[in-house]
Amino acid sequence: MTIAHQGQFPVVTISFDLATNTSLSQGVAAVENVKRRLGMPASVLASFQGAAEAYKAIGSNEALLILAALVAVYIVLGILYESFLHPITILSTLPSAGVGALLALMLFRQDLGIVAIIGIILLIGIVKKNGIMIVDFALEAERTRGLTATEAIYEASLLRFRPIMMTTLAALFAGLPLAFGSGIGSEVRRPLGIAMVGGLLLSQILTLYTTPVIYIFFDRLGERFASHRRRAATLEAAELP
Repeated sequence: MTIAHQGQFPVVTISFDLATNTSLSQGVAAVENVKRRLGMPASVLASFQGAAEAYKAIGSNEALLILAALVAVYIVLGILYESFLHPITILSTLPSAGVGALLALMLFRQDLGIVAIIGIILLIGIVKKNGIMIVDFALEAERTRGLTATEAIYEASLLRFRPIMMTTLAALFAGLPLAFGSGIGSEVRRPLGIAMVGGLLLSQILTLYTTPVIYIFFDRLGERFASHRRRAATLEAAELP
């Protein structure tokens, strides 16, 4: 009675659902295998729609999306702190969050799909605030009060511990209903909550210890480069007649 069209071409839509414990990537791969075995003529075009189409579109660009987000964050932090090194101190909090998110997804047997990738990108913004709160206070203490890097980062870690815990726990408790909720559509939101909770738990445990160590390391590295530049400038001045 009716002929559906997409653009100028007649179209037939074939829907599929995922079996239990089957990820979207596995379902897409199975459909593509069937399409290859059918050997359809060149006049018949096949494409995905909906969530499968979005997965295909973003699947090949996952690394580029995360890299672009990291580069943007590094540029903003570099301008804010007028430093090439201390943005790396803040970004050093992100690997632990990514590892925690991936481990949590593997533990609960969830696919690294679009929603999980959104959760990992969301973690970039949530987790790096721990480093920002500590590094910002430490730099301010060094510049205004003349503290050494070790003294400044130690004081910053003590004074910023409570707000770091408060903000982390707030985000963690917000992700629990997503991770363990039930009802219609809960299976779509679950990877987002699991990625958030797993990333926050592991990063919170590690970054409270690793951020001060990395801050002191980069501060000493910067001092070493500065001393080399001063020594080179002194030698050039001594060679002038």
